[in-house]
Amino acid sequence: MNEINRPLASLDYIPADIKLAQDYEALARRFISLPNYEYIAGGSGRDQTLFANVAAFSRRMVYPRILRDVSAGNTHLTLLNKNFPHPIFLAPVAYQKLAHPLGELETARAADVMQSCMVSSTLSTYSLENIASSSSGEKWFQLYFQPKPEFTLDLIKRAELAGYSAIVVTVDASIRTPGLGALRAQFQMPNDCIAVNVAQYEHAQELLVGQSRIFQGVMRDAPTWVHLEQLLMQTHLPVIVKGILHPADALTIKNMGCAGVIVSNHGGRSLDGAPASLDCLAQIRTTVGDDYPVLFDGGIRSGLDIFKAIALGADAVLIGRLQLYALSIAGALGVAHILKLLREELELCMAQAGCSTLKDIRKADILNATHY
Repeated sequence: MNEINRPLASLDYIPADIKLAQDYEALARRFISLPNYEYIAGGSGRDQTLFANVAAFSRRMVYPRILRDVSAGNTHLTLLNKNFPHPIFLAPVAYQKLAHPLGELETARAADVMQSCMVSSTLSTYSLENIASSSSGEKWFQLYFQPKPEFTLDLIKRAELAGYSAIVVTVDASIRTPGLGALRAQFQMPNDCIAVNVAQYEHAQELLVGQSRIFQGVMRDAPTWVHLEQLLMQTHLPVIVKGILHPADALTIKNMGCAGVIVSNHGGRSLDGAPASLDCLAQIRTTVGDDYPVLFDGGIRSGLDIFKAIALGADAVLIGRLQLYALSIAGALGVAHILKLLREELELCMAQAGCSTLKDIRKADILNATHY
């Protein structure tokens, strides 16, 4: 790599040209190597769903409401019997060393300072125990079912012992198509980016002649509804299911006794051609009812986006790529700063829309401006 294209080292200050949360996205190109950036920024296949996530927000407009007293406004949230000062959580993002040498440890410190909930990935580059010890705040563990049940159970018990207060099980990423951007940039996972939580779990799989490498190969050990039922019996922690787009699936999950759902298409990194998460949100909220916990993930770039997601039914939102962009630029300071910016942008939108609380946002009218 020549000097011109060499990524800059993480800063110990916030660059002066960062004014909005979304500014981190453009600047991150200077701090992440091109192959790593393409892997982080890209989706799957031709990125149809990735682009759809962002476009879905641009189609919705917020009505300003006048002459309302919002001087006692706040962004407080109660979720799963826990109180949060704001509804902005950090989504589970794997391999955070791609953005910063201290990866998830810096993210955990930022979450602690900003009183956010960090969802730690199974595929983290630091152990779930080390991440937990870096934060005294609320933290959830994101679970990928492992090929062998005993490995999955081991992850669950480790998370319980480490102090995680919920299990977020991802169900939509058993298989995905690599993004063309990462392929063209010849991305390869660096040697120091190891999924340490599962590195000790061995699994060998043989494919017989004539068998499909998709159905009898990759999908052989993919989770089913039976695995989710077993998970509910294996832990005392609340179980939240991530990767839900269809209202019928959301209703089934609610009826099974899961604690909540996360409306998500894996940031456009799963089925390329799946609908935007935002386009599925309102119908899922209607199906599961007003009081069932529904979180949202997919395409958020601003506090205005957060407002729109809450108005359409979300209790809280998760940010994924934005946290990595901020992490690459200024480590824990950057992640904390982007959370601060997003909260202030949300508060600004609330004030202009005449909403004093998150409950008021849920009552707000959103214009679906398809002609924009």
